[in-house]
Parts: sequence; structure tokens; C-alpha cells
Amino acid sequence: MKFTKMSLVAALLIGSSAFALDNVKVSGNAELFYATQDNGSDTLFNKDASAADAALNLNVSADLVKNSTVAISAGAGYTVLSTLGLENNLVSAVWGGAHGATANGSSFGAKVDNANWMKEAWIAATAGKTTAKIGRMELDTPMVFTEKWTIEENTFEAAVLINQDIPDTTLVGAYVGNGNGTETFGGGAAAGPAGIAPVVNLNGQFETFGTNGAYAVGAINNSFKPLTVQAWYYQLTQLASAYWLQADLNMNGILAGAQYSSDKLLNGSTKSDTVYALMLGYEMKDVATIKVAYSDVNKGGDLGYAGFNTATNMTTAQSKLYTEAWWNYGRVTKTDTTSYSVCVEGNVASVDLMAQYTNANDKSVANNDMSEFTLTAGKSFGPLDATLAYIYSDLKTPAIATDDETTNMIQAYLTLNF
Repeated sequence: MKFTKMSLVAALLIGSSAFALDNVKVSGNAELFYATQDNGSDTLFNKDASAADAALNLNVSADLVKNSTVAISAGAGYTVLSTLGLENNLVSAVWGGAHGATANGSSFGAKVDNANWMKEAWIAATAGKTTAKIGRMELDTPMVFTEKWTIEENTFEAAVLINQDIPDTTLVGAYVGNGNGTETFGGGAAAGPAGIAPVVNLNGQFETFGTNGAYAVGAINNSFKPLTVQAWYYQLTQLASAYWLQADLNMNGILAGAQYSSDKLLNGSTKSDTVYALMLGYEMKDVATIKVAYSDVNKGGDLGYAGFNTATNMTTAQSKLYTEAWWNYGRVTKTDTTSYSVCVEGNVASVDLMAQYTNANDKSVANNDMSEFTLTAGKSFGPLDATLAYIYSDLKTPAIATDDETTNMIQAYLTLNF
């Protein structure tokens, strides 16, 4: 599915709690993604309008020490990304950015190289209600997180400390030294060729996060059970600071939420980029969930974006704003942009259905608005998850008032879990 969310707390604690019975756990998945769209003169299912990629993800974790005083665990993850030779045959593009390309001296185009890298390699220790984790890992915080919507997943080299001694409260502190996302916020490694959805650097290469690493601290409180509030502060050393505030209510099927975020460069003479978002919804158990959301980014901020994932390219980065689009990322977080979305999810005959409409009105540049309508249907067949998506996009071109770039896209996702 497009959005697969795991909290930072869960990501930290999985290494110290998931192996009590078997001690060693091996897991992973094999994925095959395909997309085609009518783009310009190309039609659906035309080779030059299509992309495909395959990935194999293998994870292993184990308890090293487990007694009444301390529990120590470790884990590793490895990813292999391959086109299976489909490029220049059934498709002309790939999904991921980790691929390289080798010219083959023929008229058929360059050969896209396979890529492989160590996605995770961490060790964690838990004593009482405090867990420390260090190494290469996934993260999930509001503004620094692993994006899971595409065929590849960016990760981090970091040190994280989490404490839950205060009732109903989780405190988090983290230092992020490196990342392999296709970030431009401070300069990162270039992405590979022809990827329609790249979030990982060429060959999975890790680069310094920002300019000299980043610090994050956060607090999550759930004292009033229907309400979860969280506050986060980030500092990208010698570059920028940011904070994120959020409150979410889930009471008797009523859903409500509020978000506020601000980013600011650290040269002392810049204007902050800020965004707020509101969400209302209703959950009919075992029937459907309906949500509506609105967000607004201020005008004149020096970064030009607010509330984006600082771990990947800000112009295409996924965000955790309630109004985030399903496919066309980087629009709702752009300066001087108001956005709204409507989303309906449900299950019919064991098929997960979702319909979402997103509109982003960019007031900073004429004719740069975005409308997106997405339908998805997903079903599990034992260990195999299958999802089919249809996306209609209307992306206007700046300074060309008569140009509406409308596209229809069909995507298919197959994931075999083991």
C-alpha cells in the first residue's frame, strides 16, 4: 500500500521485544512495481510511458543478551534493486533512484545497473523503560523519516534514546549523522537515472545529513486516552532549525487533528516558512473512514517549503501533513499554498478500497496549481499483497495559462512477505 507507517517508538522497541520466543528472526519481502501513464504523445502501456522495478528486502534480528537487568538486541537489513531486464524492453523507466546506468553502445538505450546496499545495521539496549539504539536504521518522526511509498526506502546512521518513565509520555532524543535519501536540503548525493519515484541515493550511498548532522528531541503524551499530543524540535547543524506541533483526537469514531510546523535558516536574517493543517473525520467501524483536511503555507518564507521531510528532496518529499497527496508530493508544502483533501477508505468483500482527492492552490506562481484524484484497491492472498491504483493528475505549468498537463496513471504493486 502507498502509506505504511511505523512509529519511531515501535521501530526502536521491535529489536528488544519481538524475539522472545524464537530469539532469531528472519523476515523480508520481494516486490514488483509497475506504472504506466498517458504522457504527451505516449499512451497507456506504451513502453516509453511505463516504468517497472523489483526489490528484495532481507532482514535479520536477534537477542544478544536478555536478563532481568538489560536486554541487548541487534539487527541488519539488506536491499537488492533490479529492473529484471525490463528496461528498454517492456518499459523505458524505473522506479528507484539507486540504479546506475551503463551505456551499451547500441540504439536500445543504456543498460540500467542493479543496486544493492546495507539498509540497516543496528544494536539496541533496553534497561527498565529506557531504550538506546545506534547504527543504521529506519526513523519515523514528523520531519525526518523513512519514506515507504516507493520501491526503495531511505535510512539513517543515527543514535536514538527513548524513555517512558513518565506515565503516558514518551521522550525521544536523536542524533542523525548520515542518510541515503536524495536530499537537497544541505546537499546530498545525486539520484540514479530515470527513476519516477526516487528516494535513495545512487547505489544507496550515505552522505552527511544536512551539512554537519542533525539533532532532534520530541515528546509524545497520551494522558487523556482519546487524545495524543506531540512536540518536536530539530536542528540541522549550522544550517536550519524546525519544530512540529500536533494533536490528534479519536473519540467514539470522531477524528480531529491539528498540525503546525515552522522551518528557519540559521543565518539570523531570514523569514520562517510555516504551515498549519486541520483535519476532521468520522470512522464507522468495519464500514468506512471519511476524512477532510485543510492546510496553508505562509508567504515569503526563505526556504520555499514548510513541513516537508528534510531527509529527502524537499521539492518532491513526502510530508506528514493531513492534506498530503497520494502521488504528487512537494505541492502541499510549497510556499504560499493552500490545500485541501477528501479521503474515503473502506473494505468490501475483503478488498481494501480508498478514494482521495487533493487540491493545492499555489498563489506564489501563476498557473502552478495541482489537482489529484486517486482510487486504490488492495487485497491479500496469504503472504501476497496486491494493490492496483488509478491516479488522475492535473498539473498546471507556470506562466502558461492555457497549459493543463493532465495525465492518467495506472500502477500495480505486488509484495510477497516472508
